[in-house]
Amino acid sequence: MGTVIIFILVAILSVPALLGSLKKKNFLAVFWSAATLVLFGWFAIMTILHNGYPPAHL
Repeated sequence: MGTVIIFILVAILSVPALLGSLKKKNFLAVFWSAATLVLFGWFAIMTILHNGYPPAHL
């Protein structure tokens, strides 16, 4: 359960980074913040779908 919370927090915090880097036209930062958002968002969603929230295997 803690892993899902960390994944969601990282994905949420990457949104302001993405918007700020788009505003400054820093394309390397855009790439990394978008990759972080997609990757950690995907992991969070799939962990919730696979294990449930709260986890069903306790």
